Amino acid sequence: MADHGPQHDRPDDRLATAPVQQLQVYPADAFRVAHGVNLGDPFGIASELEPEDVYELSPDARLARLALAQTQSGLMVAEGSELGQAGAPLYLDHLATLMATNGDVVEVLAMVETDPGGMIAAQYVLPFTRLAPGTGYALVTVDRDAAPARLAQMACVSFARGTHITMGDGRQVKVEDLRPGDRILTRDSGKQELRWIGQQTLRATGAFAPITLAAGALNNSGELTLSPNHRLFVYQRTDQIGAGQSEVLVRARDLVNGTTVIQSEGGFVDYFQLLFDKHEIIYAEGIASESLFIDPTIRPALPGDLPASLTDTARPTNAGHEIGPRDASGRDTIVLLKRASSG
Repeated sequence: MADHGPQHDRPDDRLATAPVQQLQVYPADAFRVAHGVNLGDPFGIASELEPEDVYELSPDARLARLALAQTQSGLMVAEGSELGQAGAPLYLDHLATLMATNGDVVEVLAMVETDPGGMIAAQYVLPFTRLAPGTGYALVTVDRDAAPARLAQMACVSFARGTHITMGDGRQVKVEDLRPGDRILTRDSGKQELRWIGQQTLRATGAFAPITLAAGALNNSGELTLSPNHRLFVYQRTDQIGAGQSEVLVRARDLVNGTTVIQSEGGFVDYFQLLFDKHEIIYAEGIASESLFIDPTIRPALPGDLPASLTDTARPTNAGHEIGPRDASGRDTIVLLKRASSG
């Protein structure tokens, strides 16, 4: 098999403290050429692809969880990942644009896992839009340089336009009306100055489709719309979910139940990122949620002229135990967390 980078020693305790991101991916074998030069071949590395080849997703394909850890050596498979070997190096090979038979344009990110000798051990396809089995997707372009920035966009924790943020004086101000220098109420550091505001307008599909909590779903005062990876902070008065800790963090996407918490696809969404001197827990629609935390995965999505003091946030705030996908169970989780935080 092809060599895909230098040999890496297997990490040990580095994975325990590395920032972790959970991705929903397909094994490359599930996305194969149905028509074209590479007939029957799985979606592979950039050098092996042929323009205009048409790919189809296997009828029995399912998304599986690939956990990424960002270490000093680069991306690696994290402990507890459903796919891959924990500690194995991961590489972002390229970002591909394909066109479906109905004219829709979709993007997928190709990822490569290597073995201790630097040879390809597994390949994965991260779709940024849902792929439909039996639909043809013709390869249009391959970009080797855009993959890190696209992954970073997905990883950014963001508030949607219209979200009310609690100011240091108690006022509720829409996120789009905030300005650098505004003083925001934080859970652990009192009033803190907002250093930078980012904004992205993205297609509200797949990995970028926003999550909306109905008013009251988690004791929030108003409807709250967030990016899927945004984490909410909950103080449990009683440990309703068996986390073993009173302070927990849960990603918005792990609360989706189809009723009080939904993921909405279609059109575009305006996302805003709020950056402080350090990672903070702030208040959005009356409930606690995190601010942007910059790790090496996030950095490619940010402007290069940010002060080094803002981008050198090597460790997130110790805000509580994160509930993973296996702990969160949709409908039950949101009900239990609301009950736990209410008393």
